[in-house]
Amino acid sequence: MIRENRFLISHKGYAVDLATFSGTQKDRGDRISFGGSINAVWFRRSRGTLRACIGTLPLWSHYLPARLNLSDVTTVLSAELDGRYGGKCHGRWDGTRYWGSQIPELAASHIELLRPMLAAYPAIPPGYDGWWRFDNHA
Repeated sequence: MIRENRFLISHKGYAVDLATFSGTQKDRGDRISFGGSINAVWFRRSRGTLRACIGTLPLWSHYLPARLNLSDVTTVLSAELDGRYGGKCHGRWDGTRYWGSQIPELAASHIELLRPMLAAYPAIPPGYDGWWRFDNHA
Protein backbone atom coordinates (compact mmCIF):
# COMPACT_ATOMS: atom_id res chain seq x y z
CA MET A 1 0.00 0.00 0.00
CA ILE A 2 1.00 3.60 -0.47
CA ARG A 3 0.43 6.38 2.08
CA GLU A 4 -0.58 9.66 0.47
CA ASN A 5 -0.48 13.15 1.97
CA ARG A 6 -3.80 14.23 0.50
CA PHE A 7 -7.07 12.56 -0.30
CA LEU A 8 -8.12 11.98 -3.90
CA ILE A 9 -11.41 10.12 -4.21
CA SER A 10 -10.23 8.53 -7.46
CA HIS A 11 -7.38 6.81 -5.54
CA LYS A 12 -9.81 5.01 -3.22
CA GLY A 13 -7.91 5.88 -0.05
CA TYR A 14 -8.52 4.49 3.41
CA ALA A 15 -7.87 5.97 6.85
CA VAL A 16 -7.03 3.14 9.25
CA ASP A 17 -7.15 2.60 13.01
CA LEU A 18 -3.59 1.31 13.58
CA ALA A 19 -4.52 -0.17 16.98
CA THR A 20 -6.96 -2.64 15.36
CA PHE A 21 -4.43 -4.35 13.08
CA SER A 22 -4.15 -8.13 13.23
CA GLY A 23 -2.31 -10.49 10.92
CA THR A 24 -0.59 -13.83 10.51
CA GLN A 25 1.98 -15.14 8.06
CA LYS A 26 3.32 -18.53 7.06
CA ASP A 27 5.90 -20.00 4.75
CA ARG A 28 4.74 -20.81 1.24
CA GLY A 29 7.75 -22.40 -0.44
CA ASP A 30 10.30 -19.65 -1.02
CA ARG A 31 7.66 -16.96 -0.40
CA ILE A 32 5.50 -15.83 2.52
CA SER A 33 1.70 -15.86 2.69
CA PHE A 34 0.16 -13.07 4.78
CA GLY A 35 -3.41 -12.45 5.87
CA GLY A 36 -4.80 -9.81 8.19
CA SER A 37 -7.23 -6.97 8.68
CA ILE A 38 -7.55 -3.47 10.08
CA ASN A 39 -10.54 -1.23 10.83
CA ALA A 40 -10.89 1.62 8.38
CA VAL A 41 -13.02 4.53 7.20
CA TRP A 42 -13.24 5.89 3.69
CA PHE A 43 -15.16 8.13 1.31
CA ARG A 44 -16.81 6.96 -1.89
CA ARG A 45 -19.04 8.64 -4.42
CA SER A 46 -21.96 6.77 -5.96
CA ARG A 47 -24.47 8.25 -8.39
CA GLY A 48 -23.20 11.72 -7.54
CA THR A 49 -23.64 11.29 -3.78
CA LEU A 50 -20.65 11.40 -1.44
CA ARG A 51 -20.70 8.76 1.29
CA ALA A 52 -18.64 8.19 4.43
CA CYS A 53 -18.05 4.50 5.13
CA ILE A 54 -16.79 2.45 8.07
CA GLY A 55 -15.69 -1.14 7.98
CA THR A 56 -12.85 -3.62 7.83
CA LEU A 57 -10.02 -3.58 5.34
CA PRO A 58 -8.78 -7.08 4.46
CA LEU A 59 -5.00 -7.20 4.09
CA TRP A 60 -3.40 -10.11 2.25
CA SER A 61 -0.75 -11.36 -0.09
CA HIS A 62 0.06 -14.91 -1.14
CA TYR A 63 3.59 -14.23 -2.34
CA LEU A 64 5.63 -11.81 -0.23
CA PRO A 65 9.40 -12.16 -0.68
CA ALA A 66 10.15 -11.96 3.09
CA ARG A 67 8.44 -12.05 6.47
CA LEU A 68 6.84 -8.83 7.71
CA ASN A 69 7.50 -7.27 11.11
CA LEU A 70 3.94 -7.60 12.45
CA SER A 71 4.69 -5.24 15.34
CA ASP A 72 5.30 -2.37 12.87
CA VAL A 73 1.87 -1.74 11.34
CA THR A 74 2.98 1.00 8.93
CA THR A 75 5.66 -1.33 7.52
CA VAL A 76 3.02 -4.03 7.02
CA LEU A 77 0.72 -1.54 5.29
CA SER A 78 3.61 -0.48 3.03
CA ALA A 79 4.07 -4.05 1.75
CA GLU A 80 2.74 -5.15 -1.63
CA LEU A 81 -0.72 -6.19 -0.44
CA ASP A 82 -3.60 -7.18 -2.68
CA GLY A 83 -6.55 -4.80 -2.51
CA ARG A 84 -8.69 -5.96 -5.39
CA TYR A 85 -11.76 -6.42 -3.17
CA GLY A 86 -11.49 -3.14 -1.26
CA GLY A 87 -12.96 -2.57 2.18
CA LYS A 88 -15.81 -4.53 3.71
CA CYS A 89 -18.36 -1.84 4.57
CA HIS A 90 -20.25 -2.22 7.86
CA GLY A 91 -21.94 1.19 7.85
CA ARG A 92 -22.42 4.10 5.47
CA TRP A 93 -23.76 7.66 5.84
CA ASP A 94 -24.67 9.88 2.87
CA GLY A 95 -25.84 12.94 4.81
CA THR A 96 -29.47 11.82 4.77
CA ARG A 97 -29.58 8.05 5.17
CA TYR A 98 -27.68 5.43 7.13
CA TRP A 99 -27.09 1.93 5.80
CA GLY A 100 -25.52 -0.72 8.00
CA SER A 101 -26.01 -2.46 11.30
CA GLN A 102 -29.49 -3.07 12.64
CA ILE A 103 -28.13 -3.17 16.20
CA PRO A 104 -29.18 0.24 17.56
CA GLU A 105 -26.04 0.88 19.65
CA LEU A 106 -23.70 -0.07 16.79
CA ALA A 107 -25.66 2.00 14.26
CA ALA A 108 -25.52 4.98 16.65
CA SER A 109 -21.73 4.63 17.06
CA HIS A 110 -21.31 4.46 13.27
CA ILE A 111 -23.40 7.60 12.75
CA GLU A 112 -21.54 9.37 15.57
CA LEU A 113 -18.30 8.89 13.60
CA LEU A 114 -19.61 9.12 10.02
CA ARG A 115 -21.75 12.27 10.33
CA PRO A 116 -18.86 14.61 11.32
CA MET A 117 -16.54 12.72 8.97
CA LEU A 118 -18.76 13.51 6.00
CA ALA A 119 -19.18 17.12 7.15
CA ALA A 120 -15.38 17.52 7.34
CA TYR A 121 -14.67 15.86 3.96
CA PRO A 122 -11.86 15.08 3.10
CA ALA A 123 -10.30 15.29 6.58
CA ILE A 124 -9.03 12.20 8.38
CA PRO A 125 -11.17 11.48 11.47
CA PRO A 126 -9.41 11.69 14.86
CA GLY A 127 -7.76 8.39 15.82
CA TYR A 128 -7.19 7.28 12.23
CA ASP A 129 -4.08 7.30 10.03
CA GLY A 130 -4.30 7.93 6.32
CA TRP A 131 -4.68 8.17 3.50
CA TRP A 132 -3.61 4.64 2.46
CA ARG A 133 -4.32 3.22 -0.98
CA PHE A 134 -3.50 -0.05 -2.65
CA ASP A 135 -0.91 0.04 -5.42
CA ASN A 136 -2.99 -0.99 -8.43
CA HIS A 137 0.17 -1.78 -10.37
CA ALA A 138 1.49 -4.41 -7.93
